[in-house]
Amino acid sequence: MSEPLVVRRETHVSAPPAAVFALLTDPEKILRWMGTEAQTELQPGGIYLVNVTGARVARGSFREVVPVHRLAYSFGWEGSEAVPPGSSLVEIDLIEQPNGTLVRLTHTGLPTADQCEAHAKGWAHYFDRMAAVAAGRDPGPDSMHGHDGQS
Repeated sequence: MSEPLVVRRETHVSAPPAAVFALLTDPEKILRWMGTEAQTELQPGGIYLVNVTGARVARGSFREVVPVHRLAYSFGWEGSEAVPPGSSLVEIDLIEQPNGTLVRLTHTGLPTADQCEAHAKGWAHYFDRMAAVAAGRDPGPDSMHGHDGQS
């Protein structure tokens, strides 16, 4: 039985862990697959900030940074009462495989099943875009651009 209120996502990416880690942490590389603005300080307590859609800003702080292997950061949305900045936890493990990297995400601390479902859809959308970039493809325009998460 799966745990309640946990989002889990695994995605295979056709790139080595170091390249995937850079796509998850380097602001310029983040913007190739997600967001209109990004700021990261890769150290415990350092800022994680991504304006994901141009209308919705995710903010938190890094809890754990293990280069090319693992990230953990608090997460939430500016202006949100349901999931305020820093109120949930995103953990991402990068597992090297012969033909790329297994990206394993666990997102905990979300308040409701509806929030879990919405975040699961968002992670699926953006991980597909990240996998395309890692494979050297253009993910195209982001269909979530301008979405404020309220509708």
